[in-house]
Amino acid sequence: MSRETKMAVPSADTRVAMADMLAAFEHFKQANDDRLDALESKTGADPLIADKVNRIDAALNEAHSRLDRLSREAARPDLSGADVKSAGWGGFLRTGETPALDQKALSGQTGAQGGHVAPAELETRIERLIREVSPIRSIATVKQTRSHTFKKPVSAGGATGAWAAETASRPETDASSLELLEFPTAELYAMPAATPAILDDALVDLEQWLAEEVRDVFAEAEGKAFVSGDGVNKPRGFLSYTMAEVGTENWGEMGFVSTGVSGGFSATDPADALIDLIYAPKTAYRANGRFVMNRSTVSAVRKFKDADGQYIWQPAQSAGQSASLMGYPVTEAEDMPDIGANSYSIAFGDFERGYLVVDRQGVQVLRDPYSAKPYVLFYTTRRVGGGVQDFDAIKCLKFAA
Repeated sequence: MSRETKMAVPSADTRVAMADMLAAFEHFKQANDDRLDALESKTGADPLIADKVNRIDAALNEAHSRLDRLSREAARPDLSGADVKSAGWGGFLRTGETPALDQKALSGQTGAQGGHVAPAELETRIERLIREVSPIRSIATVKQTRSHTFKKPVSAGGATGAWAAETASRPETDASSLELLEFPTAELYAMPAATPAILDDALVDLEQWLAEEVRDVFAEAEGKAFVSGDGVNKPRGFLSYTMAEVGTENWGEMGFVSTGVSGGFSATDPADALIDLIYAPKTAYRANGRFVMNRSTVSAVRKFKDADGQYIWQPAQSAGQSASLMGYPVTEAEDMPDIGANSYSIAFGDFERGYLVVDRQGVQVLRDPYSAKPYVLFYTTRRVGGGVQDFDAIKCLKFAA
């Protein structure tokens, strides 16, 4: 259904993690089947069985997370042999001295803030690390720009055409309606602190240390903004746009379908709402479609079966692939809301065509050895923007009657 990361030869640890996850899923299916049998029998729900299902579900989540981590590490490009450091940049990080700085790698100071623009290799390293742990970034289109705002003209209504004979006149067709979408970038910062021991240790790769320190801060902040950001000094999340029922939405509005039950799924046919969601986008968007939800919602839909008694959620069948729901990949984004009354807890569609992430080129680093002595602070900033670029590509599931 969509492009998945391919791994040539899974490591031994990855194969063990895959086997553990598949085994955990088999235990989960058996325990959940026992729970369903108890509900259908006269004895009613058994709290011991329900607790067993929850424990196995948690173990399955843990196994899945471990497999994802190992897959990301195996797919990570080896940058150790690349020319990713200059003597000047390393000296700046360790001592703050700048006479030996390579001015081609460091494109100068950053104006009133001071500091320097990091080498392109370090910027690339940071971006790759963030992509590994930022779920929406990993499935969206990512553009780089040199300006504060990325502008993209799009056709709101689509161009029109008409049939005509070879020698017949060509009457003018209706002009398409063009909209200019603007994606401003906002400043995102992190301030990791290094001890004197780290700076004095020649064996410590300070570039890698800095990239790993800012990775989680940047990924957590942008991940939340890509889902629910209001667009004010941050990217605009796809859930922050005006919502309208599918078939009634206008350009600039996100479409949704409802579960028919406030704060939950239908008790009789819970999977029907997911089928409605899959067929809410146009056919062209379903080919690369995927579900986006948080782990709590995954735990809920994992228990659903189809009419043939088969579980509609399936674990990844090989390393580097995503788990699937009704045949479509599932991306876990912890910033998606939990299931609740009138919540939009599940999204489906082609996020590569639907959502745009904009990175302004240049990561800036200011070395501050004074504010937190004896620690040295590295005030690291980058500019990121984002928003929906195709409102037909993504639809949401609303948990409402």
